[in-house]
Amino acid sequence: MVNVSVNGQQRAFDGDPTMPLMWYLRDELGLTGTKFGCGVALCGACTVHLDGEAVRACGVAMSDVGGKKVVTIEGLDPKGEHPVQVAWRNLGVPQCGYCQTGQIMQAAALLKQKPAPTDQDITDAMSGNLCRCGCYQRIAQAVRAAAKGA
Repeated sequence: MVNVSVNGQQRAFDGDPTMPLMWYLRDELGLTGTKFGCGVALCGACTVHLDGEAVRACGVAMSDVGGKKVVTIEGLDPKGEHPVQVAWRNLGVPQCGYCQTGQIMQAAALLKQKPAPTDQDITDAMSGNLCRCGCYQRIAQAVRAAAKGA
């Protein structure tokens, strides 16, 4: 039995301990904001927070989340008013939008760790999240805006 907090709610999982966290979130809990991208933890579409750190949910087994706190895009701010989400909307960041939940979760983790990141901090932190549409400049601009509270 794996006990885990997901978006502030205690959950108990009694399934296959090797199941990726991503599938538990999507298939068992219906939290479909966590997107399936590459399935090998390289693209960042499935990024969630695990005890406050950005992780790729497709590469984390359920056996590794026991006693931990998971936050998905749905739990980042239930009203969608986290500074990163506001900046994303205000700047019209997404084109297709598929990768954006992972991008937002990565950016939110960065800003929690470094509230006033440098451009290099942003580049380094966001470099593992792929955007097929090439919205990288708008993504960086939104991270800077969120850091300033705009």
